[in-house]
Amino acid sequence: MNMFTFIRFHAKSGEQEDVAAALSAVVSLTRDEPGCLRINFFQSTRDTQLFYIHAHWEDNAAFSNHCRLAHTVEFISRVSLLIDHPIEVHRTSLML
Repeated sequence: MNMFTFIRFHAKSGEQEDVAAALSAVVSLTRDEPGCLRINFFQSTRDTQLFYIHAHWEDNAAFSNHCRLAHTVEFISRVSLLIDHPIEVHRTSLML
């Protein structure tokens, strides 16, 4: 069953460029993972400190595997220092 993730990142003041760089790096690596059907990151047009990742996964197992990979673990460690809140990951399914 396909699964979609939504993840929000609000950068600390002055950390927007570093958050964007971290997101760009992890998204680039994640695109090549088995089970990742699509992933992109976005920056708010109203609040330049606010970013989102939206990803489409084959299933929950593919995303769970992604969470264990070295580049993901390193990303979480890095970006956690650059944002002003705990990371929240929302796993969702498509509603028709």
